[in-house]
Amino acid sequence: MRIKILFTHSAKPFLQSRRNRTPRSARVDAKGCFDVLVRKTVLLGCLLLLVSCQADHQTVSNQAEVTVARVVSGQSLEVLGLAEQPNLISRVRLVGLDAPDLGQHPWGDESREVLAKLIGDQKQPVILEFDVSSKDKIGRTLAYVWKDQQLLNEQILKQGYAIFVGRSPNHKYDQRLERAQQWARLMGKGIWNPEKPMGIPPAEFRRRNL
Repeated sequence: MRIKILFTHSAKPFLQSRRNRTPRSARVDAKGCFDVLVRKTVLLGCLLLLVSCQADHQTVSNQAEVTVARVVSGQSLEVLGLAEQPNLISRVRLVGLDAPDLGQHPWGDESREVLAKLIGDQKQPVILEFDVSSKDKIGRTLAYVWKDQQLLNEQILKQGYAIFVGRSPNHKYDQRLERAQQWARLMGKGIWNPEKPMGIPPAEFRRRNL
């Protein structure tokens, strides 16, 4: 008696599934790519956090609270509290303006008096705000000066006792300062008084009197 063994098509799907199965090496490569992606994502998150922390630090460190020791001119102050030694005097120049020289009578003295009035009680601190560059070529500190939420650089221009001068790279408040000067000229204040104008810009006066 012969027994015939018939192979049906039931084995075929099995063989096909074996052929279609993802190779082991491909699965390993896919896992490796996923791990790399995860590491890159974590690294990117850390970098973003670091940048955010640095930005916060810069926002805090671009200001300093000081006490005014003396108003030197319409654009210069001597302050205490800026250097490491609390009793050491530092010279500060207001950014964005050029005030009349003290030799330019009467505008130089008037400009200094206006700034002294804006400073007010010297026992009360003022806030120095720094821009891109905080020092000039001769080592003076360059700053925007705030007192009672007023930008004093702007106020002295608005009262007509300085000329707006934008100097690179410090341009943060240029538009605001220039508008203040335009207001003073329109209203004929200070050095823009048509009855008593200042005929020579401060820079030109200093050049002539070197």
